[in-house]
Amino acid sequence: MRLGRLDFPSHTRSNMAVAELTNFETRLLKWISASDFVEVAWSTKRAAEAFKVNEEAVYEALAALTLKAGDHIQIFYDGGAIRILADY
Repeated sequence: MRLGRLDFPSHTRSNMAVAELTNFETRLLKWISASDFVEVAWSTKRAAEAFKVNEEAVYEALAALTLKAGDHIQIFYDGGAIRILADY
């Protein structure tokens, strides 16, 4: 018996590019690149305050960055906190 195939929208890096970043996503990526969120744990609340947006906007931008600029950002969990490293 063959099961059906699920067709999800393709969000591979091949069809998404850094050029497609929104203004906020670009600013956030540059800010993360210039900061040290490996030694100092990431805080979505602090990021939202720094950019004068709500926390949901930060979460949405981080999610978009992992798709659109996946080669430039790494998000991981270590020592009880989220760590983010970016190179842009």
